[in-house]
Amino acid sequence: MIVGTAGHIDHGKTTLVRALTGVDTDRLPQEKARGISIELGYAFLDVPGDEAVPRIGFIDVPGHERLVHTMLAGATGIDFALLLVAADDGVMPQTREHLAVLSLLGLSRAAVVITKCDRVDAARLVQVRGEVAALLVGTPLAAAPVLAVAAPTGEGLLALRELLFAAARATPPRDGASDAFRLAIDRAFTLDGVGTVVTGTVHAGRVQVGDELALCPSPTGRHARVRSLHTQNQAAMQAHAGQRCAVALAGVDKHEVARGQWLVSAGAGVATDRLDALLTLWHGEPRPLRSGTPVHVHLGASDTMGTVAVLAGVDAAADALAPGCRAFVQIVLQAPIGAWHGDRIVLRDNSATRTIAGGSVLDPFAPVRYRRTPQRLAELAAWSLPTAAQRFDALLDAAPHGLSRHRWASAEGLAPQAEADAPDWALGRTQRAAVHAAVIDTLRSFHARDPEVPGPDAARLRRLAAPRLPLPLWSAVLAELQADGAVTVRGAFVHLPEHALRLSAADERIAQKVAPLLAAAGFDGSWVRDLARDTREGELLMRTTLARLAQRGELHQVAKDLYCAPAAMAQLAAHVRSVAAAAPDGAVTAAHFRDATALGRKRAIQILEYFDRIGLLRRVGDEHRLRSDTELFRSPAMR
Repeated sequence: MIVGTAGHIDHGKTTLVRALTGVDTDRLPQEKARGISIELGYAFLDVPGDEAVPRIGFIDVPGHERLVHTMLAGATGIDFALLLVAADDGVMPQTREHLAVLSLLGLSRAAVVITKCDRVDAARLVQVRGEVAALLVGTPLAAAPVLAVAAPTGEGLLALRELLFAAARATPPRDGASDAFRLAIDRAFTLDGVGTVVTGTVHAGRVQVGDELALCPSPTGRHARVRSLHTQNQAAMQAHAGQRCAVALAGVDKHEVARGQWLVSAGAGVATDRLDALLTLWHGEPRPLRSGTPVHVHLGASDTMGTVAVLAGVDAAADALAPGCRAFVQIVLQAPIGAWHGDRIVLRDNSATRTIAGGSVLDPFAPVRYRRTPQRLAELAAWSLPTAAQRFDALLDAAPHGLSRHRWASAEGLAPQAEADAPDWALGRTQRAAVHAAVIDTLRSFHARDPEVPGPDAARLRRLAAPRLPLPLWSAVLAELQADGAVTVRGAFVHLPEHALRLSAADERIAQKVAPLLAAAGFDGSWVRDLARDTREGELLMRTTLARLAQRGELHQVAKDLYCAPAAMAQLAAHVRSVAAAAPDGAVTAAHFRDATALGRKRAIQILEYFDRIGLLRRVGDEHRLRSDTELFRSPAMR
């Protein structure tokens, strides 16, 4: 169990920790000289007769108002809080702010310790108890026990120790087997013969000597190997969530590490500069929190500037967050931080003079657009559910374009999975049925509009029917429709089964006659009237047969009554790709295409317009640009 002290400056936090553990947590010369804590201090206390809870770790935080950011770095990740109030001073400004911090971090397991009780009489002690009781009303610590102690004389220490031992025994073990390892770095230093060492509280997962870990955030994606471990101030081979931990790292220098970073399992880092959260505004705030408010964002051991956007109220519909109420918000950060679902955050005002709000991260992959739509708010409600399984099922039901298991697991802080062959994307039943219907409706409209064209290619059909559906899901949906017989895929083209017409005996006869003529025509293609004349077939019958062949994908109708053979069109498409690759801006112009194919300008324009129509190209002004997602005219080996 990790215990954090909190309270106003000079209210006896360090003295109390020393009395409980025998360790002086003021280690810096300036701390000794000034008699106050400046940096985080650590000490440990053995729990007697209980091997399951061998040690209690103490984090002694500064009480000075200018060092609240340091206090927050230590307070995140604690299991139990001791809020100290000096009997001679009573409740002071930092007492109130530290109470707000503890409350907004979601801590309900705590005790209030009235220190220096040997300096006051009984009446004063009763008065201070009354101040404390009034202070705690309406907070998560309202039911916290209140103890009076005097560290120099030992008064009350036995009762406090027993209370802490009982709390430690009642602290549930953290399984964390499926969680990625995450340690919030609050200190980094170098030891002779050891190298770089980082310390912090383990928020999730497990680690052992020899593991590869990553720094997050890190612009270079820095990795390091665990050389040795100390947990709860003792050498160890492994560490787990809920422990204070010192990690000696091989492969990273001290100057590459800073407070606020995370040490995480390789592949589990989530660095974000935009996150969605469920936020509560402290009930003591004088005014609502409005969108656009600049704030200090404290998460883990980090302190980063950001801006709040209120998305929707939870306790009441509103575009501003009222004191004591909750709302879904988006926080846009000035620099990336490591964040995962469920991480606690605390906000302080722009000048860092007071704590104003706190809550928990919902989605570290917050969207830039559509953040206030009903669809997005439904997703945030799903992110608010209590268990990971419930969140996944609800998100799957709410996601119109599917859910990436990998992205969800990363946001949840789950350990990377080794099943690389498992499908990443999932689509809910309702959404899958909607996509199926959209594909069928789109093909019906397409066939009605262009009956002579066999159908759109798969990429174009996706743009028309489900443009925001991820490609892996689109491929799976198309395969399902094909397996069910709902659509037919012929080469790169997709069409409804009834659109593939059967050829009559006359059609087959004409197809055999025109094949060598079309092959000989090459890039120029052949006109219906010329083919009818050369084969001595009626022009009306020739026109009907060629349209059927084009509808089946066996010919290409470049313009009205002008047809080209598939082999010629494939070569022309290859020329298009070459011209696009050679152009500095990727543009295909009629002049460049004409020169590459030795065609006349009119025919070059007709072919480019045909490629626009079937989805190989798209028209931009007087230029044509190759669609990056098209599979038209690619051989199987090129796909």
